[in-house]
Amino acid sequence: MDGQTIDGAWCHVWRRRPWDDRHFIDDLIVFADGAVKCEEWTDLPGLEKLLESGDIAVTEPGAPTAPAPPSKWRARYGEPLTPQGFLLEVADKVEELSGRPTAGQRCWEAIRRFQRDPSEPNRAVLREAYLAVPPHLRVFVLGDMDHQDRPLRILLTEVGEAVDGDGPVATPDMHQQALDYFNQVDQAVARAQEQRAERYADDPAEAGQAAFTSLETVCPQGWPEALGPFVLRNEYPVPVEFAGETYPSVIHGYWALSAADPLDHDRIRDAPSVRDAREMGGRVERRADWPDVRLAVMEGLLEVKFTQHPALAEILLATGDSVISYTGLSDSSFWRDAGDGRGRNWVGRLLELTRARLVARGTFPEAVLSHGPGRGRRCPE
Repeated sequence: MDGQTIDGAWCHVWRRRPWDDRHFIDDLIVFADGAVKCEEWTDLPGLEKLLESGDIAVTEPGAPTAPAPPSKWRARYGEPLTPQGFLLEVADKVEELSGRPTAGQRCWEAIRRFQRDPSEPNRAVLREAYLAVPPHLRVFVLGDMDHQDRPLRILLTEVGEAVDGDGPVATPDMHQQALDYFNQVDQAVARAQEQRAERYADDPAEAGQAAFTSLETVCPQGWPEALGPFVLRNEYPVPVEFAGETYPSVIHGYWALSAADPLDHDRIRDAPSVRDAREMGGRVERRADWPDVRLAVMEGLLEVKFTQHPALAEILLATGDSVISYTGLSDSSFWRDAGDGRGRNWVGRLLELTRARLVARGTFPEAVLSHGPGRGRRCPE
């Protein structure tokens, strides 16, 4: 909106049709600025009125209600979803989308405060923060599927009273055990953070660049003289010398090296266009070991392409540390990023590997002199 992105979230609700009072499933969308949309635009007070009138329902109208648990203390699931609880959840989602503390985060802040000073005023603050969490979500507030929110419910029960009304009678020892639980959680989190810091000590301190998408390019009038991102494409016509042969493009080299018959290899190598090379390569008999070596061949072709042509290497290096998404239609989903979960994006991944080697070669030249591309490289036989 006006060049600004406003974050949002959505869920399903039941909306009532005005002409027959029947409900149907619809999308309810809430935005960081508090705007709410379900067919029409409204806000949180407007949503409250829609919920009170029954025009929007949060559970299926007419469906049987779940039986109440025989014991609240023994129950392993949360409170039922109600319109009031849903409204609290939507308001909390606005806080989250806006980058402000949620009810769950405020509850944890109150827990920390009570840990530091387990006084009655701080217990009252903790009780208020806990009750601000939507009732149907309270069992999840601690993120503990075993204990759920029981340690909190124990802490908030006065000594001498039954927890949840039908549970054990709260004692000072139970309160201390609940406090010990939170202290143990803190210790476990601290240990996990230390271990994570050790395991991921070499992670970048800053976020990486946005993903770079390599688009398939068609140039009927010839490729532009000024170099651009299109040089990353395998069909870009630049000679590559690999395994004692020179190929007009990576595509020529890949399909030629896949051929079982040396005569087919030469015909593909000498094909007048990338399209011809690809079509010829798709028709000839493939080497028996091709499934095992094709990744190595593609890796080798890409490395010599960019080491033998420094101007092209500069384009690849300009992508920084971006993930490279190699898209298009001419390549199989094994090589490209199909965008539907089926694409393996192997060309993109190998481009990233080639880029890393180019950086390493500039940083550690002595370490890579004997491993540089084109030095004694041979196509696997």
